[in-house]
Amino acid sequence: MYLVTLTDFLQQVVSGIASGGVYASLALALVLIYRAMDVANFAQGEMAMFSTFISYTLITSFNLPFYVVFPVTIAIAFAGGVVIERIMIRPFEGKSVITLVVVTLALFYLTNGMAGLIFGYILKSFPSPFSSAPISFGGIFVTVQDVGVLGVCLVILGLVYVFFRFTKVGLAMRAAALYPESSRLVGVRVSWMLALGWGLASAVGATAGMMIAPITFLDPYFMQPILLFAFAAAVLGGIESPLGAVIGGLTVGVLLALVGSYLPAGQNLRLPFALVIIVAVLLFRPAGFLGQATVRRV
Repeated sequence: MYLVTLTDFLQQVVSGIASGGVYASLALALVLIYRAMDVANFAQGEMAMFSTFISYTLITSFNLPFYVVFPVTIAIAFAGGVVIERIMIRPFEGKSVITLVVVTLALFYLTNGMAGLIFGYILKSFPSPFSSAPISFGGIFVTVQDVGVLGVCLVILGLVYVFFRFTKVGLAMRAAALYPESSRLVGVRVSWMLALGWGLASAVGATAGMMIAPITFLDPYFMQPILLFAFAAAVLGGIESPLGAVIGGLTVGVLLALVGSYLPAGQNLRLPFALVIIVAVLLFRPAGFLGQATVRRV
């Protein structure tokens, strides 16, 4: 019989919080697109994967240090997100939800295929900017890498909050997402706000990719389970709530860590458990933790 101690439990919680920061980042990217389009971007993980391959190429082929590659990759991801919106999404603005879903699914397979064609399908080891040295806090061990990954993700999330809360462009993007017709009347270029939203979501997703890649192996499929965990985080926190994405990401990270450690064959149950979270939330609280329920009069 396996005896669960308080130290073991807290160890898993701390590890889950570190992973949850990555899920929260990608969940925030999903929320940004959903708020702008009322549809989930199923290609968000693949876009992050492609950006991570770009950073890997800059590090290994051009011998650039990570602290240079990191902002360069984010800038490339931002520009790529804007271009994708202008070329692939803009022609379908105003179309039905199912049409936009099909477009994002097409983008999913297109991005995955391009990554395999350009970078190959062989597993690659992504260099970590942080040390793997352990740090002990009262018998609970975390690595410098865990602390660094969580710190970077929280900084990015904080910058996104400041951008939307205190800048004119951020306020315009929020207005365009919530009240597009009224925003047009006051001179906001709603279409370009949507493009900037795609760029920002792509940049946030690239951050998540570069943070998770050193923990796993890099290949064209490595972000697909992370995307599922991010979807679970976004649904749990509220698909329209950026703060909910953060709370949901950390919660999902902790729950998955506990499932992986304490259930028989727990590591193999992480993906099914994420699906269970999504289904349970949609059944019992579709708005999530911080989402607002939609009421319609009949």
